[in-house]
Amino acid sequence: MATTSPTWPRQLRLPGQVAAPDGPIDMQMMYVMHHAFRRDLDLFVAAVRTTPVGERATWGLLAHRWELFAEVLHEHHTVEDVGIWPALERLGTPEDATVLAAMEAEHDEIDPLLEGCGTGFQRLAHGTARRSVEDTRAALAVRVSAARESLRRHLAHEETEAIAIIQRLLTVADFARIEQEAGPDLGLAKVARIVPWAAYGVPREALDRIFAQPGGRGTRMIWRCTRRRFARVHARTFRYV
Repeated sequence: MATTSPTWPRQLRLPGQVAAPDGPIDMQMMYVMHHAFRRDLDLFVAAVRTTPVGERATWGLLAHRWELFAEVLHEHHTVEDVGIWPALERLGTPEDATVLAAMEAEHDEIDPLLEGCGTGFQRLAHGTARRSVEDTRAALAVRVSAARESLRRHLAHEETEAIAIIQRLLTVADFARIEQEAGPDLGLAKVARIVPWAAYGVPREALDRIFAQPGGRGTRMIWRCTRRRFARVHARTFRYV
């Protein structure tokens, strides 16, 4: 039976999250990103169905939000593919390697779906003939729903099995080093885009816990400066949901 060390952090649990394996590494930021991915795909599925095809300004906002979503998801997967999974493959068992190979295959399944969705949002934002626009919306609805289902399965698989391997094989220092080496360069402008997006809809008690961590004071300041504008744009983007 697995045991919990009194020195291990209490893992964050957010709406929609499937599991939070115990271990030495505090995976809170991983779970915040997963929450944002699930939240946005639910909203995109609803918005594609309910936004009038003639509302080009709203489709433009949806296309812009999709770009942010897809960019962050791509970078999130890159850190895993380039840094985390290879490190675990070197340390783990053949059974671990099977799980990690599935993680990579699931990323490969998701990527073309994201690209197709991005193309669909751009076409609706720019508009064409009425029939063509209706066909584009119908195709986009299928692609966005497929992306949501694929990513849901992947996140559930990652939270139950892959993160358990991370907790078993990596130290806190290992994980921090991998994130630093494989992670994207984040300038202030990019951080100011990502922080309010990632924090939106996260329960306040969870945000307070994140802000209390080392380095969290700066994140809190960025959130306070950007959250209201983000909320206004978010409301316009998903006004028909």
